[in-house]
Amino acid sequence: MRRFWQDRLEFTKGLGFRLATLLSVAILPIGLISVVQTLNLSKAAERATEIALLGRTSAAAAGERALLQSALGTADALGPAVLETLNDSEKCSEIMRGFVQRSATYVYAGFTTLQGVTECNSGRVADVSTSPHYLKFMQEPGTLISQISSGPVSGRDVVVVSQPLYRGRDLLGYVAVSVSRDLLRSTHAVMSSENSAAILTFNQYGNILTSDMESAGMSEMDPMLPRDKPLNTLTLRTDSTFRSYARSGDERVYSVVPVVPGLVYALGIWAPDQAGINSFRLANLTAILVPILLWIVSLAVAYFAVYRLVLRHISELRSQMRRFAIGNRDKAPLVLKTAPAEIADVSQTFSNMARILIRDEAAMEEAVAEKTVLLKEVHHRVKNNLQLIASIINMQTRVIDDADAKRVLRSVQDRVASLATIYRNLYQAEHLDAVEADRLIGDIINQMVNAQVEAGSRISIQTDLSALTLLPDQAVPLTLLATETFTNALKYAGAQAGADPYVRVTLRQDPDGKAFFEIANSMGEGAVMSEGTGLGSQLIEAFAMQLDSEAEIVSTPSEYALRLHFEVDRDAVAQAQDMRSVMLTSAARPGSRH
Repeated sequence: MRRFWQDRLEFTKGLGFRLATLLSVAILPIGLISVVQTLNLSKAAERATEIALLGRTSAAAAGERALLQSALGTADALGPAVLETLNDSEKCSEIMRGFVQRSATYVYAGFTTLQGVTECNSGRVADVSTSPHYLKFMQEPGTLISQISSGPVSGRDVVVVSQPLYRGRDLLGYVAVSVSRDLLRSTHAVMSSENSAAILTFNQYGNILTSDMESAGMSEMDPMLPRDKPLNTLTLRTDSTFRSYARSGDERVYSVVPVVPGLVYALGIWAPDQAGINSFRLANLTAILVPILLWIVSLAVAYFAVYRLVLRHISELRSQMRRFAIGNRDKAPLVLKTAPAEIADVSQTFSNMARILIRDEAAMEEAVAEKTVLLKEVHHRVKNNLQLIASIINMQTRVIDDADAKRVLRSVQDRVASLATIYRNLYQAEHLDAVEADRLIGDIINQMVNAQVEAGSRISIQTDLSALTLLPDQAVPLTLLATETFTNALKYAGAQAGADPYVRVTLRQDPDGKAFFEIANSMGEGAVMSEGTGLGSQLIEAFAMQLDSEAEIVSTPSEYALRLHFEVDRDAVAQAQDMRSVMLTSAARPGSRH
């Protein structure tokens, strides 16, 4: 798991990522300051807009405020006149009619008793005991302003303003004056000229008094009212603005101001675009987006600058090093003159180093080629001399009649011929630093079979030679050991009942890295290994010691085998093979000298 995350987070070690991190840390305080200042400015502007909306709502309701406050004062002022003429209803009514006739504002004035009868009024006597205004006054006696669609006396759509009338501590009823709703609406008709804007007034109980929506030809006022906020609850939010969804589902901005404190309130209704609230959302969003965009642009510019000034030159320099490392050495790498001075200096140093290495490698190739030619010539001459010695021994064998002497000379001739075969393989090999032991032993086996096995012989030669590369220091003693052992195996190979005699040669590399060599021969029935001079055994033992091993003899009634396990110098062989690959690559390059 740790390795997994290390691989996934490897990119964090790059120069680009680290520079981006440092820039992020550097820009963070500036971004935070920008966000805080922009949000503060946005809040201040939003508050100023709210105040402006409240001011526009209050200004739109200013005319209605003046009329209602005047009506309250009028109702209060008519109280003493009513008290003086309370017992003379005709005289009281005459006062009320004269007042209404002189005033262009009011359509009704009168006094209503606690029984709901109005005898002193500007019109006819009427029973208002079922009027909502009367019922509300009797429920909560006090100053009251309410709307009546059809006044009991005037028959008009009016807003009734009433003041309680007392004699001492006794409540006698209330004095009321009525103002036409059309007159009240006309005072804030300026709102109607603004699209999606309206104003309405309502009393403390949430009953609508006047509304621009009616004057604009709308039959219903409900669709533009707040969906989840009854009007009577808005009396607690005076001098404030809020956003809410209207009952029609559209979003609206509402402003609430008192018209007559405690009695009448004005509600301004605005579309968000007209109220200017949406611009603050955009400003708040901009306050966050601008620092983020600034950060992204800064990172992009920084990365582009780092890439142009550093990364692309480092990438080119790395590519030059890789091409040089895999053997592309036709010429010295170019110096990155357009890079910054520090990188250009590194590039110049690498170019000088590469030029020196190319020159030294060329000199080494010439020296190795010359030494190789000389060494091959030495191996060739040694092989010729050994073959000459073998021929002389063969000639001497022909002129000697003694059988033991011939056998000894034949043994010496085989050993010399084996040495000649080794040196022939060495000078014929393309490289002298490693020998293919399987091919060398195969050649020697074939040579000895051709020389010692007579035509028509039933002996079977079985070979299982796996590919094995050895250094000459190990290949030579192994080959000589194979010669001695194979000679003895041919000599003593015997036939079992119903089977031909055989000699088996095996060479392989075991999984543990050690090499395994075995020469086994069949034993005839009743056959006994004869004792010789012991020279062959001594040679085998000496060759095994040169391989840092010891020969193991395994003898059964049917088979006699010599086995040998020895360490292969794999590091030296691998180094030789790598050197061979390098030399092959160098030889394949155009312009290489040999």
